[in-house]
Amino acid sequence: MGEQRGSNSRWNWEVTGFEPRKSAVERDDYKKVPVAPPPSGRRYSMSISSHSELSKHAVNSKLLRLNDKVKLVREDYLQLRQEAMDLQEYSSAKLDRVTRYLGVLADKSRKLDQAALETEARISPLLSEKKRLFNELLTAKGNVKVFCRARPLFEDEGPVFVEFPDDSTLRINTGDDGLSNPKKDFEFDRVYGPHVGQADLFTDIQPFVQSAFDGYNVSVFAYGQTGSGKTHTMEGSSHDRGLYARSFEELFDLSNSDATSTSRNTFSVSVFEIYNEQIRDLLLEHGSTQPKVHIGSSDYVVELVQEKVENPIEFAGLLKVALQNRGTDTLKFKVSHLIVMIHIYYKNLITGENIYSKLSLVDLAGSEGSSEEETGEHATELLYVLKSLSALGDVLASLTSKKDNIPYENSVLTKVLADSLGGSSKTLMVVNICPNASSMSETLSSLNFSARARNAILSLGNRDTIKKWRDIANDSRKELLEKEKEISNLKLETMGLKQDLKHANDQCVLLFNEVQKAWKVSFTLQSDLKTENIMLADKHKIEKDQNFQLRNQVAQLLQVEQDLKLQIEQRDSTIQTLQTKVKSIESQLNEALLSNETRSTNSSGSQTGEQTNNKATEDNMDSAAVTKRLEEELKKRDALIERLHEENEKLFDRLTEKASLAGSPQVSSPFPGGPPNQSRDLGRIDSTSAKGGPGDVVSLPLASAKTENSVALVKSGVDKVKTTPAGEYLTSALNDFDPEQYDSLAAISDGANKLLMLVLAAVIKAGASREHEILAEIRDAVFAFIRKMEPKRVMDTMLVSRVRILYIRSLLARSPELQSIKVSPVERFLEKPHSGHSRSSSRGSSPGRSPVRYDSSARNMLIGEQIQGFKVNIKPEKKSKLSSVVLKIRGIDQDTWRQHVTGGKLREITEEAKIFASGNKALAALFVHTPAGELQRQIRNWLAENFDFLSVADDTVGGATGQLELLSTAIMDGWMAGLGAAQPPNTDALGQLLSEYARRVYTSQLQHLKDIAGTLATEVAEDSAQVSKLRSALESVDHKRRKILQQMKIDEAMLTLEEGASPIRNPSTAAEDARLASLISLDGILKQVKDIVRQTSVNVLSKSKKRSMLASLDELSERMPSLLDIDHPCAQRHIAEARDAVESTSEEDDKIHNASNTGSSAEIDVAQWNVLQFNTGSTTPFIIKCGANSNSELVIKADARVQEPKGGEIVRVVPKPTILENMSLEEMKEIFTQLPEALSLLALARTADGTRARYSRLYRTLAMKVPALRDLVGELEKGGILKDVKS
Repeated sequence: MGEQRGSNSRWNWEVTGFEPRKSAVERDDYKKVPVAPPPSGRRYSMSISSHSELSKHAVNSKLLRLNDKVKLVREDYLQLRQEAMDLQEYSSAKLDRVTRYLGVLADKSRKLDQAALETEARISPLLSEKKRLFNELLTAKGNVKVFCRARPLFEDEGPVFVEFPDDSTLRINTGDDGLSNPKKDFEFDRVYGPHVGQADLFTDIQPFVQSAFDGYNVSVFAYGQTGSGKTHTMEGSSHDRGLYARSFEELFDLSNSDATSTSRNTFSVSVFEIYNEQIRDLLLEHGSTQPKVHIGSSDYVVELVQEKVENPIEFAGLLKVALQNRGTDTLKFKVSHLIVMIHIYYKNLITGENIYSKLSLVDLAGSEGSSEEETGEHATELLYVLKSLSALGDVLASLTSKKDNIPYENSVLTKVLADSLGGSSKTLMVVNICPNASSMSETLSSLNFSARARNAILSLGNRDTIKKWRDIANDSRKELLEKEKEISNLKLETMGLKQDLKHANDQCVLLFNEVQKAWKVSFTLQSDLKTENIMLADKHKIEKDQNFQLRNQVAQLLQVEQDLKLQIEQRDSTIQTLQTKVKSIESQLNEALLSNETRSTNSSGSQTGEQTNNKATEDNMDSAAVTKRLEEELKKRDALIERLHEENEKLFDRLTEKASLAGSPQVSSPFPGGPPNQSRDLGRIDSTSAKGGPGDVVSLPLASAKTENSVALVKSGVDKVKTTPAGEYLTSALNDFDPEQYDSLAAISDGANKLLMLVLAAVIKAGASREHEILAEIRDAVFAFIRKMEPKRVMDTMLVSRVRILYIRSLLARSPELQSIKVSPVERFLEKPHSGHSRSSSRGSSPGRSPVRYDSSARNMLIGEQIQGFKVNIKPEKKSKLSSVVLKIRGIDQDTWRQHVTGGKLREITEEAKIFASGNKALAALFVHTPAGELQRQIRNWLAENFDFLSVADDTVGGATGQLELLSTAIMDGWMAGLGAAQPPNTDALGQLLSEYARRVYTSQLQHLKDIAGTLATEVAEDSAQVSKLRSALESVDHKRRKILQQMKIDEAMLTLEEGASPIRNPSTAAEDARLASLISLDGILKQVKDIVRQTSVNVLSKSKKRSMLASLDELSERMPSLLDIDHPCAQRHIAEARDAVESTSEEDDKIHNASNTGSSAEIDVAQWNVLQFNTGSTTPFIIKCGANSNSELVIKADARVQEPKGGEIVRVVPKPTILENMSLEEMKEIFTQLPEALSLLALARTADGTRARYSRLYRTLAMKVPALRDLVGELEKGGILKDVKS
């Protein structure tokens, strides 16, 4: 928001007064200075003062602008904070309201669920009562029913001997004239003639299926001779299904209608046949893995496969498989029984009730008897069939007569169906007969068999008893109807409750979705506001730091200016003194010459003359020496003045580098602060500043000497790292290491140290050529592992130090800007103990002695400052009388004996060295930049120089050289262990040094990108191609900068132990961002100018088009303030060239121009045609092809006439809607006569205004179909030419 105010001055970071550096030819103000005149020094001081005034003015203006920007940023921050608070309050209120509403809906949903459960609990006893009443009704009618069905008569079967007096009587005409009544009547529960179909038959069988569904076993038999229609009754045909399919469909429909949320019905099927009293399971091969069911009586149990079916389609497929498994032997079908058994399982989830029942559908074998001619196997088969049918008749007769002993054991058929024949089960037998005369004997046999069961049923009582049972059945039927009505009402109520529950659930889902959307929007807004707040805070902090840097630079510049003035004044005074001496010497020389001449004239002797000549020669020699000395002083003065100017120019070049005072920080020392007196050191002119001793600090190169080819770290976030099997294994092992899997800290320490040793071994095995690759591959895993394990303090710190040193040295080898860093020598880190009195060395090294404490604040000091040394606590031990006696006894000379360092003392020194090295970054730099062997040699030399009592070798005690080696090794080991030890909240010293070196490399890379971006931002673009190149280059630089910043954040997270580390400061990109925005705007302007120039390629333009083109150029000129000053010349030049091209194009009246375009001489060359189809309703649809010519005009191709004869296709240029202005309807019709008839049909209206409106809409429709004319339509709409389109 703040960036929208003052866009011109927002990005102007130029500092007035700091002009670009002049060339050597232009800087001739001191090259032409004469040597002798002394006032030249004053001229240089004036030049310095003028530069300082300009810099003060520039800095003041810069500070004022920064203050204004800080105020704007603060205002924007307050406004965003208020908006965030309002949004949070609104979101909280809305969330509370939605939460309350969800609670109400949840209560209502629970109440509806409870009501549904209560309703189902009320329905359950009613359903049970319904089943009971229905069973009593069927029982009252009889548990055994006999139906008779006659099949239709086929051709050539002879006459019919069967009659059907009513629905329950069958009459047989025996044709025996010897009898008084040749006709015989048979009564059944139901008789079906040849005209009755399968659907009517199943209507009467449906109650039995209902009884099976209610939980009672039911069996249905198809009885009759072969060819009487038994199989057709059971199986049916493709267009008229039998009892198998209809029964299961009825069960499936009953299950769906009575299904509730608390009850479940499942079905399974078994199919088998009985042949020669043997049972064959027809589903055994198909469902060998399916569960088994046991059927039969207590004495005879058969195990059959039962396969679960979910719908009628599965049942039909399963039945088809069973019939295929039965085979194709028709003779065998006649003498075998086929049983299809449907198992019904019911479960109530509320009451826990489980009910099992089954429906058995039996297609019996043929009932024809065996003749005397039948022999062999077929005769045996017929005997088995007659035996089973006879046993079935005996069982039915016994059941209907209510005998105590039922003969189930006489046949396998009756044994298997024992539980479906007696008790509360229901039995139905459908007797099938043939109506032809040739089958009379078999028909009478079948009727006599069925009459046996029928008569047994009627023998239950007399007519009164039957009437009584019928009254009971009618009462039960009425009660059943009432119960069914009550059940239907309850079902309707349940359905209403379920609908309300579904509606409530839908409302809950909608509200939940709304809440989720509100949460997402709130979270997105809060994250956006937080991100913007962080960005504004960072920007404010950066500008504050820049302001502080500017003030420091101004103060340094003023100080340098004062020092230079003092030095110049001193030089001026010296020069004046020398000039005075020269004048005095010249006067003395003149006097001496004058006196010599006088003496030469008065002298008469040769000896006197010779003496005079010798004296003159000596005086001449003195004067020549003085002159030579004077010239040398003058040359020194000129060299000093030249040097002062060079230093002055360096200071100004540094301040004005890349035309920005807010440059990124330069590469500094390896410590956070950097040398404090850097600016003052730059202004020194004495030669001592260029010298350095062994204790010199790290050298700080200027920006001008910055290495351009800075390389990335060991692992760059933007480069792909090669993978190796060893690297993949180590990465996986380091990432998968879980301390929780170990029982103790010792086990964790052992596992962690083994992994670090594996890392070192892998790097050593890789060799020098592949060392960098393996380190880069496992870098992230190693650093994450060390950071994870540091708080537990279980790692060997020496191993950690070795790993850290490998990475730092790899970084040094690949980063030239780090190779010039100098470190302090080892002598600055070692210190002799203070002289003091000690009784013996053993007391000094006793375990109870407190270890040496070192100031932790001194560990993080700059290298250039005073470094606290490590005190090597070893003192010469005084020999007592006892020790002298011992030495004499051992035969050791007391003069050559030297002190022996004990193992306890070495351990104490190692611990003190570890404490000294913990967190010591200066010592870490020494270890990194110095090889281990060289460092130990330096330590050993220092020990030999400072501890003379260890300097003479003695084989009896291991030799002084061995003592020095042990002592230097102890110090090295202690330092190495201490450098790898973390001190929360900071990581180990080597980790801190690695983080700082990485920051240096990244900072160098960012500075290099900033220099490139600054150069691109100041480069002038001449045409659109250069604009595109500059824009692409700036976007590429920004992309690389973002990748480097991302890698910096990753390294900061892995190389630091604390969570609250200093954030990565984003470099200022204001100048390049402003230039990139300006280039984008300039690119758009140049594209529009190019389009206008392309339209001026025609010879003649209409007045309206010319005006619109000039107006577009004026509009582009008004957009110039959005560009930077550097892009103004390019835009102005192109706009001026386009304006000249438009104005130089000849113009003519719009009517004449458009009329000329409609003629045959107009340009009709079109590259691509677009097809449109129009349908007016009154005529057949017609097609119009449209396109654009090279003059950006609309061209159409269509038939000359709509109706036949159409006259072929013609091509015409369509006039613009402006040609119809101020025209009458007749004039418009005259113009349309030159165009295809289809266009006039679509455009002409009853009035002139209506015609203009319709033509404008038609012109827009056709032009929008052509991509090249869409911009033209936009220009016409802006100019108001197509205003009728919107109306």
